[in-house]
Amino acid sequence: MGAGHHHGHGGGPSGGGGTQGAAYRGRLWIALGIAGLLLVAELIGAAITGSLALLADAGHVATDAVGIGMALVAIHFANRPSTGERRTFGLARMEILAALLNCLLLFGVGGYILMESIDQLREPSEVPGATTLVFGVVGLALNCVSLALLMRGQRESLNVRGAFLEVLADALGSLAVIVAALVIMITGWQRADPVASLLIALLIVPRTVKLAKEAVDVLLETAPKDLRVAEVREHILGLPGVEGVHDLHVWTITSGMPVLSAHVVVSREVLDEVGHERTLHELQRCLGDHFAVEHCTFQLEPSGHKAHEVGLCH
Repeated sequence: MGAGHHHGHGGGPSGGGGTQGAAYRGRLWIALGIAGLLLVAELIGAAITGSLALLADAGHVATDAVGIGMALVAIHFANRPSTGERRTFGLARMEILAALLNCLLLFGVGGYILMESIDQLREPSEVPGATTLVFGVVGLALNCVSLALLMRGQRESLNVRGAFLEVLADALGSLAVIVAALVIMITGWQRADPVASLLIALLIVPRTVKLAKEAVDVLLETAPKDLRVAEVREHILGLPGVEGVHDLHVWTITSGMPVLSAHVVVSREVLDEVGHERTLHELQRCLGDHFAVEHCTFQLEPSGHKAHEVGLCH
């Protein structure tokens, strides 16, 4: 079958470097503490004021806490070294599963808030605007601290992004609470509170759909969105002596861990002249210079070899 060779760039769970989400474990713990503090504050505020918007935001904060907790658990398992022969990449995909579960929780919270908002629009209750405003400002301030902590990590890890989007939606929810409280204070229009809670529900959905799509793409082993397979093929074919590429696959194990495998057809003259090792070095240098691929696996084949492969190898 020719020579099979592997080359990796960077680290992963099996390589000792850890997933990208692991670098933000400490910040996630702080964000979890802030979420717990905010949850208690907003529950007290909802009990004192009777504000549906505060209660809705408290429900979303509870989901934040659960989501961040799951993110931390996922990072713990994702960065354990692979053991045995069944899970050769370890538990790296736990991060993606946690992000997908976060989406399901967010959809549930959004649906509940939506139904309660419609009921309150029909029969609004009296809400003290000034007290509600105080709790809204406290919520916004605490959420801004969490957003600052997770801002950088959400660009690098899908799992951290899930936690970031939850906190972001909650910050927008706190802003909606503040606006509703101001409207009640200025105009006395009590339906501003359920309108704010309705907006909180609507804020949750679009970001959750986007996160779910990204998580499902990883689980379906879709090529990374910032990597064009045609461009990879073009770079490989541009190397001296390379006559063809087949069985080219690019997918993602978890955030920041793209994987590539390919069968590369090389002229017999080049293989005889420079050898397999030099050819592999050129392939690895080519992808290393142009694409951030975590693991590359190449099978070098001399001209005419593909015709001898069995059907399942094509």
